[in-house]
Amino acid sequence: MATARPSLAPQPWNCLRTCQLRLTRIAPAVSLIKQGGTSGAMRVNLSWQVRKQFQGWGAKLGRAVAMHGDLDLDLCALYELTDGRKGVVQALGNAFGAFDQPPYIHLDGDDRTGGTSGENLTVNLDHTAALRRVLIFVTIYEGARSFADLDATVTLQPQHGAAIDFSLGQCTVPSTVCALALITNTGSDLVVQREARFLVPERGVSPQRTVDYAYGWGMNWTPGRK
Repeated sequence: MATARPSLAPQPWNCLRTCQLRLTRIAPAVSLIKQGGTSGAMRVNLSWQVRKQFQGWGAKLGRAVAMHGDLDLDLCALYELTDGRKGVVQALGNAFGAFDQPPYIHLDGDDRTGGTSGENLTVNLDHTAALRRVLIFVTIYEGARSFADLDATVTLQPQHGAAIDFSLGQCTVPSTVCALALITNTGSDLVVQREARFLVPERGVSPQRTVDYAYGWGMNWTPGRK
């Protein structure tokens, strides 16, 4: 049964850098302009840990520990520039992007622990006029069959303005890719929209192509590896 989507109108928050804005299903969007995050670098961080198991812990603990040791999540971004160029920033294929030139998005590395540092993308807000939309997403490269056993948190920290964070919540489908946040340049505003949308790739379809289809990016994809 279809359910109504919450209002996508960005919240009129305005607070100092020390504030922490939490996006939820009820209040899923925020204006960067209204809360002061309009210039400098904005770091997008993904951190994760294995979800604690309270039932059947003996067998599940062993599975969780093994999964955590080999778990590799990849933070990625699809981008569309105002001149029509499209692309992806990701560790796969060493497509780490660039901060001071198009696409003005840079991935700092490939973290395989998830701990306090996690994985980080940096968006250059001094060049928002060149960005039409950016979709931040995460894929499971190896070590787990889905996001069901993971707790993950996304934090967007503008150089100026408040940090924005949200959790992904419980995954109940066999998902290997999750759309995290959509950043949209409306022409008069820069809006961050919480997605937290778990996607299930069809057989033979890559996680990247799955996200592309879901958001209508329209790119051509070829196999790649790290």
